[in-house]
Amino acid sequence: MSEKIHHTAIIDSNAQIDSSVIIGPYSIIGSGVCIGAGTKIGPHCIIDGKTIIGKENIFYRFCSIGGMPQDKKYNGEQTNLIIGNRNTVREFSTFNTGTVQDRGVTSIGNDNWIMAYVHIAHDCHIGNNTILANSVQLGGHVHVGDWAIAGGLTGVHQFSKLGAHSMTGGNSSLMQDALPFVLCAGNPCKPVGINAEGLRRRGFSHTVISAIRVAYKIIYRNGLSLDRARIELQNYQKSCPEIESYLQIILDFLDQSHRGIIRP
Repeated sequence: MSEKIHHTAIIDSNAQIDSSVIIGPYSIIGSGVCIGAGTKIGPHCIIDGKTIIGKENIFYRFCSIGGMPQDKKYNGEQTNLIIGNRNTVREFSTFNTGTVQDRGVTSIGNDNWIMAYVHIAHDCHIGNNTILANSVQLGGHVHVGDWAIAGGLTGVHQFSKLGAHSMTGGNSSLMQDALPFVLCAGNPCKPVGINAEGLRRRGFSHTVISAIRVAYKIIYRNGLSLDRARIELQNYQKSCPEIESYLQIILDFLDQSHRGIIRP
């Protein structure tokens, strides 16, 4: 056994583990697991199921990764969990594999910061550069866009979506979709503005932030129906070619929303 793997760890002989992987005391790695270079597994972790983990991830102690989905329809089908590169996963987090009723895959992208006690249920899709604070709970089939932030104790209803660059306040309950760029909070979660500070920190220009603020007002502040707001947003988009791509993110999200968006 590699000197990087503690002698108390239990590693199935069929697991595929890069020689550079560090595995701490009393961790258990199942037969269907593949772990990429530079990844560190803390003590007392369990990684099983058909789980593929990329490079340079860090799993702190007591994580449970790749467990079967908490779905009563699950009947032992082989489904997957795919985790990208450079993710940090803190203590007691739980990630489940997918179900055949969806894509059969739970997927987590790159460079995510996932804090303690986070639960990522079956068939969720997490983008890149997200932050899921302590005890965030994602129901099945939830999608989280790139750079989204979910505050501590946020609960997200199954099939809901957090748009790219959105942010939910702590202790929020999200029952519908949160638009990209929107700041929202509460139980039930309500929009309270745009995530302007987050956008500034990521290098968005004043022009783009101002345009996103106008889009927010069109959708939420002008007393329009959602269908009428979409038309107004398209007209505004045509008048400002330099910010067309950012407004298209919002329009595409509206077109793909199945549960509807959160409203004031």
